[in-house]
Amino acid sequence: MKRVTPALLVFDCDGVLVDSEPIASRVLAETLTELGFSLTPRQAIDRYTGISLPAVLAQVAAEWGRALPTDFAARLRDRQAFAAELQAMAGAAAMLAGLALPKCVASSGKLDKIRGNLALTGLLPYFAAHLFSAEMVARGKPAPDLFLLAAERMAVSPARCLVIEDSIAGVQAARAAGMRVVGFTGGAHMRSGDAEALLAAGASAVFSRMHDLPRLLDGQARSRRHTRLVGRPCAATAGA
Repeated sequence: MKRVTPALLVFDCDGVLVDSEPIASRVLAETLTELGFSLTPRQAIDRYTGISLPAVLAQVAAEWGRALPTDFAARLRDRQAFAAELQAMAGAAAMLAGLALPKCVASSGKLDKIRGNLALTGLLPYFAAHLFSAEMVARGKPAPDLFLLAAERMAVSPARCLVIEDSIAGVQAARAAGMRVVGFTGGAHMRSGDAEALLAAGASAVFSRMHDLPRLLDGQARSRRHTRLVGRPCAATAGA
């Protein structure tokens, strides 16, 4: 792996900074199943991880062949699971505290959700107001719009950005934006084979423990194969 010398780190939020994907997928599956659209949490993860809620709901409606209730998004927000269960990704706070590079968040979630989840887990101070949401652009991931907006607002060229992502849609969006991207496989929703899928989508490396990210930035992991093996194996992080 070539030495990584970014001028800006662009973090996805869900599944990277906060371990939210198992909670979100369970809540989505429960709410849809109550309406008659049978879905398991694992199916929700496999089908919808990394894309915005409006895109998820449009895809569900297309698969189901009927429109969802107009208050569906509000029903999801009314669930209390996030406040009770959400945790920062293990090691995220210490990793962020040790980073001197400029950093921001670019997530498919709504801005108030991004801010709320980061505040709830104690990570918001590391990003200040540098939060970017898919609701700020015309097209969400896998389109490059969100990452290009983040680069523009942070006054850094896309070629000098490094994106940290857990989803194929996010990796594709970063590559389409002309950015380098590394895959993170430490979330509880990840399972065996996801690391290879992220590499195949365009990630230059994968890692599974937050404290290993500075090693990538320092250029200590120099081969594609070695960076694949940084941290515990992906299979050990499987959530289902």
